[in-house]
Amino acid sequence: MADIDEKNEKNVPGKFYVDSNCIDCDLCRESAPDFFARDDDEGVSYVKKQPATDEEIASCTEAMEGCPVQAIGDDGE
Repeated sequence: MADIDEKNEKNVPGKFYVDSNCIDCDLCRESAPDFFARDDDEGVSYVKKQPATDEEIASCTEAMEGCPVQAIGDDGE
């Protein structure tokens, strides 16, 4: 499970976030490219935009559930 205390500082504020466990596998960016981006300097993903609609939330939830290292959380502020 993602740790809110280890949240990547590039995440935009909101419900979803990526923490320091990210292994840069690209799954979230493939599953929900409108919401996740890559930090090229650090080689990790982060949330670039928070979802607003039910469909967008479902897309981010799918990315979170598919994350192999559980680096995506949904309890952000």
